[in-house]
Amino acid sequence: MNKIELLNIYKIFGKNPKRVYEMLQAGAPDDEVRERLGAVLAVLDVSFEVKEGEIFVVMGLSGSGKSTLVRSINRLYEPTAGTVMIDGMDVTSLNTKELRELRARKVSMVFQHFALFPHRTVLENTGWGLEVKKEEKATIAKRAREALKLVGLDGWEDKVPEQLSGGMKQRVGLARALATDSDVLLMDEAFSALDPLIRSEMQEQLIDLQDKMHKTIVFITHDLNEAMYLGDRIAIMKSGRIDQVGTAEDILRHPATEYVAAFIQDVDRSRVLTAASIMEEPIAYILAREGPSAAIKAMRERQVSALFVVGPERRLYGTALDEEVIKAVRKGESTLDNIVHYDVPFVEPDTPISELLVTSAESHLPLPVVENGRLIGVIPRVKLLMALGETPSVNNIESNKEGATDSGTVEEKRGEED
Repeated sequence: MNKIELLNIYKIFGKNPKRVYEMLQAGAPDDEVRERLGAVLAVLDVSFEVKEGEIFVVMGLSGSGKSTLVRSINRLYEPTAGTVMIDGMDVTSLNTKELRELRARKVSMVFQHFALFPHRTVLENTGWGLEVKKEEKATIAKRAREALKLVGLDGWEDKVPEQLSGGMKQRVGLARALATDSDVLLMDEAFSALDPLIRSEMQEQLIDLQDKMHKTIVFITHDLNEAMYLGDRIAIMKSGRIDQVGTAEDILRHPATEYVAAFIQDVDRSRVLTAASIMEEPIAYILAREGPSAAIKAMRERQVSALFVVGPERRLYGTALDEEVIKAVRKGESTLDNIVHYDVPFVEPDTPISELLVTSAESHLPLPVVENGRLIGVIPRVKLLMALGETPSVNNIESNKEGATDSGTVEEKRGEED
């Protein structure tokens, strides 16, 4: 179910944005319009949907239009053209009173630079959104304390912002958004001003909170690793337009344009790809009831020195090694019971591949991927190493070719802010 829908959104800054829009609709090239009218084409014909409970990340470099786009969702910036729908309601048609009500009850925003009131306590800052909604004081205090506990700041209620670290200030900003119990969170470069270690902690905390609260989140960032860690889906922007929308794995393995391929060249693949994304169908296994003779036959056919031993519905029991199977046959044993190694290392489908190397080194067989006790796939060591070293490309275009950005190369612009 879609929570948010953007349909052909434009945001143009300049003296006559409507005329600029009409020229673009008539087919005038973007560069020509910029030069002739001096217009800033911040967002151009952007359409996408955000599913309920999804973290949707919009990422791009400086000047790509991502911050303008997120501000257009709650009309902090008035779209030049297009439609924003939230829960089926046309946000672009709301009057001032209705828009104020939307911001107070349905859509909250977390900014990059905290936006805390210096003269108010942490508790008062957290409850500010509820004050705007004219909630009772007891309700404000209760919900503000609950939100501070969620972000790990219980006990800091009576402090003022100057007594907090940058990471703690950002937690207060997040708590303030959570206290209003809005369905939608808009997070504009929310972690960009933080030190790398604190930023990583905040990313992890957001994932933990999302597991509990299932908000619909639109998250803006210029950091691709952050986008791929947080996003259920990601939209990559360039010069006001969307170049690609997809999951982190989609974008990493199948970049849609040369620009995207260049952009993702240096991403930490080990943090994005999971066991499920690189596993293969298991073939080196045998049913526990088949016995040693059948195991030798299977090893010979598959040219392996060990087998997974499975039960009904391919439930993983353990492994059997060739030398021990041969001894069992010579002894005339009819079952594998005495030689199965039950302490087989395995991983779950959503395990990042950064966590697979040590486990893979400990296994006689390709690393088993297990879900609810069932063997659903295997990862050969060579497949794991290939995944770590894979180079993104588009239609065999070398990813180190020129990747033009809004002005300059990807490398020159990476890390700048809107």
